[in-house]
Amino acid sequence: MTTRRDCLRRLVAALPVLPTVARAADTPVRLVATEFPPYTGSTLPGGGIACEITRAALRQAGQSMTLSFRPWARALLEFQRGEHDGVIGTWRSAERERTMLFPPPLGILNQVGFMCRADHRIRVDDMSALRGQRIGVVNGYANPERFEAAKLPVETAVDDLANLRKLLAGRVDLALIDKGVGAHLLETQLREGAGKLVWVEPAISELPLYTVFSRTRPEGERFAAAFARGVGDLHSNGRLAALLQQGARWQ
Repeated sequence: MTTRRDCLRRLVAALPVLPTVARAADTPVRLVATEFPPYTGSTLPGGGIACEITRAALRQAGQSMTLSFRPWARALLEFQRGEHDGVIGTWRSAERERTMLFPPPLGILNQVGFMCRADHRIRVDDMSALRGQRIGVVNGYANPERFEAAKLPVETAVDDLANLRKLLAGRVDLALIDKGVGAHLLETQLREGAGKLVWVEPAISELPLYTVFSRTRPEGERFAAAFARGVGDLHSNGRLAALLQQGARWQ
C-alpha cells in the first residue's frame, strides 16, 4: 500500500536540480481546474488542496497565478486552445503527454476503492469473493480496470453522495468511491454517516495527481520548471507535508 511518505519520496526523486528565482515573474500563470472536491473546487478554501499546493509552489518560485473553474471537458478544450497555461488536478497518460508537460506530482494520491458500513465489514482484497455483495457505483464514472475486469454485479447511483446514502441505508453492501471524496462527503453533506461508514483497505487503484502545463506554448517549459523548483522547495522546508496533513488527512 502506497503511503504519503512513499509518495513524497518518489516526488523528491523526480525533482530537477534548478536554481531558485529571486523575484516574481511579470506574467501570472493562467490555470484552470474543475469541480472535484476536496481536491479542487470553487467554494473550497484556496480552491482545494491541489490548488493550494500549486499556488504555494509557484509562489515559492517567485511566480504568481490566476485560477478559473470550468467543467472538465471545457477546461481541457480551453487549455488546448491556449486560453490557459495549465490544468490543476490531472492524471497522467501517454495521450496527455503529447500536449501536456508533467512536472513532479502534487503529493496527492487519488485512491479508488470501497467503503462499507462499520457494523458490516467486508474483505475486498479478493475481487472474485465479492460476487455475492451488492456493490454501488456511480452511473457514467470510469471505474478502475481491475474492478471492471472482475465483472461484478453493480447497482448505480446518480452521484457519490447518493451512493453513500444507499450504503448507509443498507441498500448496498459496498460503495466504490475515491477515498478523499468519501471523506469529504462525510465531513460536509453526510455527517450522519461519520463513524458509521468506513474506508476498506486496500484501494483498487492509486493515481498521483498533477498540475500540468502546455507542451505547445513557449511559456510552458518555463512555467513547468518554476513549478518544479517550487515543489522541491516546499518539500525541503516541510511546507508540502504540512499542506497535505491539513488538506489531505485521509491519505
